[in-house]
Amino acid sequence: MQHKFSMSFIDDEDSIIIPKPVRPTIDYEETHFGSKKGARRQFRYKNLHVREYGDHYTIHIDKIDPRKDPLGHLLIDAPEFLVGIMSAILAGKLVGSAISDSERAEDDDRGTRLPNGIATGCIMGSAAITSYMATNILKKIIRSI
Repeated sequence: MQHKFSMSFIDDEDSIIIPKPVRPTIDYEETHFGSKKGARRQFRYKNLHVREYGDHYTIHIDKIDPRKDPLGHLLIDAPEFLVGIMSAILAGKLVGSAISDSERAEDDDRGTRLPNGIATGCIMGSAAITSYMATNILKKIIRSI
């Protein structure tokens, strides 16, 4: 008699799911490198990345350990974060520069306009990061449908 199980041990990001009864504790180094993706905690052992959730763990292997080579990890294992960071920096710089130039032309003798342009650039950069994060959330929702 064959049994069909509806439980999958691979999540939508191709990480292996390990129920806590199978492995009740993880004794690896806790880390803050990497996206938690709703996990309580994260652990790393060499290139192994473990996320702890309420009743299970997810595990995947990164090609590059971010503790040893953060930029390499972003380039190879998490390029979406690097693209988001670069987009935010570029958007912030462009908007901040445009506003700063415009305000400097209007009132060059006050000298208080440049900080306003920088602040606006930072806000626009934050908006770019927020829109990037929202896109990732939408992508997950669409995958689950």
